[in-house]
Amino acid sequence: MTMRVLVTGASRGIGKAICLRLARQGVQLAACGSAHADELEAVITAAAQHGGRVVPLLGNLADPTTPASLVEQALSALGGLDAVVSNAGVSRPATLAKLAIEDWDHLFAVNTRAPWLLAKAAYPALRESRGSFVSVASMSGVQPYPGMGAYSPTKAALLMLVRTLAQEWADDGIRVNAVSPGLIHTSLTAKVYADAPTKAAREALVPLHRIGDPDADIAGIVSFLIAPEAGYITGQNILADGGLMDIAHGLIPGRPATQR
Repeated sequence: MTMRVLVTGASRGIGKAICLRLARQGVQLAACGSAHADELEAVITAAAQHGGRVVPLLGNLADPTTPASLVEQALSALGGLDAVVSNAGVSRPATLAKLAIEDWDHLFAVNTRAPWLLAKAAYPALRESRGSFVSVASMSGVQPYPGMGAYSPTKAALLMLVRTLAQEWADDGIRVNAVSPGLIHTSLTAKVYADAPTKAAREALVPLHRIGDPDADIAGIVSFLIAPEAGYITGQNILADGGLMDIAHGLIPGRPATQR
């Protein structure tokens, strides 16, 4: 049977890559964007070239009524759901000492509350299909990201949400997992990597010596996690960072790794 999948944050970057990857596999998609209707339309057009069926949805995930509405629209259009990919996220740079309460609340609304409300609304459909829920988190949920306000706290909370849902829904046959990207080259980070010295410095820092690709390095993981081949995996966070989060000991002067 053809899979039916709802993807949020589908207009650009990792979400776009996920949609196009799934479209190539013949998945029926409900692709949700926010304020970028033209970019979402471009995703729909590109997916159609692969023969995939994509239903466009628009919604502001900071609004607590939006997640349930998106799920309802997806169910109406697709006739059911086999997976939900919660990819949408926001960031607002600031030190925590200077972060406005409104920004704190906005980040938690989109990055943490919205995935919970999506999961909650999709639960009956996923229970029926014995489906799966995947959240795109961040390496910043594993390590603090100073200067990025509430971003790391929201992603850390998201990872615990994933683990908790995985335990609560296991009896229903629903799998819940996360993928945490590291340094990824997307349209949003293109300006950073256009600076050759910055790009080279970041590549040198990553043990695999390259910046991640949205399709090859993230969308492929999401595709696997919602597939039957991942049927015994739940409550896990796949850290796709080229080894970046594990370099601390190798950077300490006088240790063997620094003397090679």
